[in-house]
Amino acid sequence: MRLENKVAIVTGGAKGLGGAMAQLFAAEGARVIAVDMADGLSYECENVEFYKLNVTDGPACKTLVDYAIEKYGKIDILINNAGITRDALTRKMTDEQWDLVVDVDLKGVFNLTRYVGPHMEETGGGSIVSISSVVGEFGNIGQANYAAAKAGVIGLTKTWAKEFARKGVPVRVNCITPGYTMTDILKTVPQELLDKFAKMTMLGRLGQPEEIAKAALFLASEDASYITGHVLSVNGGMRL
Repeated sequence: MRLENKVAIVTGGAKGLGGAMAQLFAAEGARVIAVDMADGLSYECENVEFYKLNVTDGPACKTLVDYAIEKYGKIDILINNAGITRDALTRKMTDEQWDLVVDVDLKGVFNLTRYVGPHMEETGGGSIVSISSVVGEFGNIGQANYAAAKAGVIGLTKTWAKEFARKGVPVRVNCITPGYTMTDILKTVPQELLDKFAKMTMLGRLGQPEEIAKAALFLASEDASYITGHVLSVNGGMRL
């Protein structure tokens, strides 16, 4: 029960990585608000509450934060996980593809953290964990928009680790850079490509959502009480 009596917000929490994190956090004692654009959760889990939200909507993000504080009295953990892809080679990428990915994957992280971080400063601390990507570290052909947004998340993480600790309050800010992980998106990828991705890792396999969730649990919990401004690669030793 490493998160007993904690209140957590998990964006993109209806399924996939976010769903795995929300369920694990609840099992560890947290009250979880799973935020998503979907119409509901793809699972049933006690202590996980669904909240429909578009993270690109700044005023709506503030409404969520106000709601969580009013209902639970505090926010201890924020997981910035919501993200999308719209892949294309740079010469073929449209303004819409660029803007949509940057809005969701980068601005969406900013929209919630701009309210949650100061709240944690006022209430005595907390943990913010943002999900970047191996692509944000190493780049990838056909993903200029995604790589830029995910690299930006790393920059935000390092900046916020400094900003939110200025008053001597233990607000910890870290991020995780997952490699290829078997979520619903990868289940549509041909097996020969999945095998190729697996061979690009030192461990010779793709990741599972639960493995990313366990890394997030570690960073969110007091087990990581002296870790902030850190980028944790969870990719099986992958290099793109």
